[in-house]
Amino acid sequence: MNKIKRIIDVLMLITLMCLMSYQITGEVAHEWIGISMVILVIVHQILNIKWYTTIMKGKYKLFRIFNTIINILLIASFICTAISGISMSNYAVPFLYSLINVNTARVMHLAFSYCSFILMGMHLGMHMGVISTKMPKYIKNILTIIIIIVAGYGFSLFLKSGIVDYILFQTHFAFLDYEKEAYIVFIENLSMLTFFAFVGSSIANFIRNVDKEKILIGIIKLLIVLIIGFVFNQFGNKNATSSFSNWTNETFQNVETNDTTIEVTEIELNNNETDYINEEYALEESVNNINNEIVEIDDGYIKIDGGSQLKNDIKIWLERNNLINNN
Repeated sequence: MNKIKRIIDVLMLITLMCLMSYQITGEVAHEWIGISMVILVIVHQILNIKWYTTIMKGKYKLFRIFNTIINILLIASFICTAISGISMSNYAVPFLYSLINVNTARVMHLAFSYCSFILMGMHLGMHMGVISTKMPKYIKNILTIIIIIVAGYGFSLFLKSGIVDYILFQTHFAFLDYEKEAYIVFIENLSMLTFFAFVGSSIANFIRNVDKEKILIGIIKLLIVLIIGFVFNQFGNKNATSSFSNWTNETFQNVETNDTTIEVTEIELNNNETDYINEEYALEESVNNINNEIVEIDDGYIKIDGGSQLKNDIKIWLERNNLINNN
C-alpha cells in the first residue's frame, strides 16, 4: 500500500509541474492534464481515507493543528481550482463550459491554482522529514545544501512572479513567457515548489522541536534561503533593466502588427536620468492594433499569446519587472 501511495505522490508531483507550465503544454494538453490531476487527487484521498476517519479523534497538538489546517485549505483550494477550470474547458469537458460565470472562473482559476501550488509545496515539505531520516548523514548534509540553494532561487522567482497579486485577486492574468525553453520553465517551477516545501518543512521543525539548538539551526537555514533569494532577485532586476535600456538605445525599432508599424526613434539615456519617451505610446498603440485583429467581445479582455489579459494589467506587469518607468 505504501508503495502505491508513493507512486501516486510522484505522479501528482509530475502532473503539478506540467499544469504550472501552460506555455509549454498548451491549452488542450493543459485541460487533459488537469483531468488527470483530479483523478490522482481522488485516488490519493481514497488511499489516505484513514486521515478523515481520525480527524475528530485524539488530542490536537500544535503540529497536528497546523497540518490539519494546511490539508483542509489545500483540499478547498484544489476544489475551487478544478471547478473554475472545468467552467472554462473547451476540449476536455466542453459540456460543462460556463458551469460558473467564465469571467469569475478565470479570476478564480488563476488565484486558486497558485494557492494550491503553494499549499501543495508546504504539504510536501511537512512530510519530507520522514524520508530524510532514512538517509546517511553525509548524504543528508549534501542534500540540505542543494535544497537551500534551490529554495533561495525559488524565493527570488516567487518575488518576481506576482503570485501574491494573483492569490489576492489583484491581477487578472498571468503573463507567460512563450519563448522560454521547456526545461527552464520546469526548473523554475520546481525551484519555487522547493521554496514552499522548505517553508513547510521549517515550520514543521519549529513546531516539533523543543531543542533550542535545532530551532536556531533551522532559523539560520531559513535566513540563508531568504538572503540567497534577495541576491538572485536583485541580480535579475539589474539584468532586466539593462536589457530594456539596450533595447531603447537602438535606432528605429519597429513594433509591427500586420500592416501597422510604429517607429520608436532613438532615445538618449544619460547617466543620471532615464527618459522613456515613447514607451506608453508604443504600448497603447500595440494594444490598439491587437484589438483591431480580434473579434470584439465586450468583456474587458483582449486575447494575446500570453493569455486573456486586462489592458491595464499589461502595464502593471511591465512596471513590476522594471521594464518601464512607473512614474
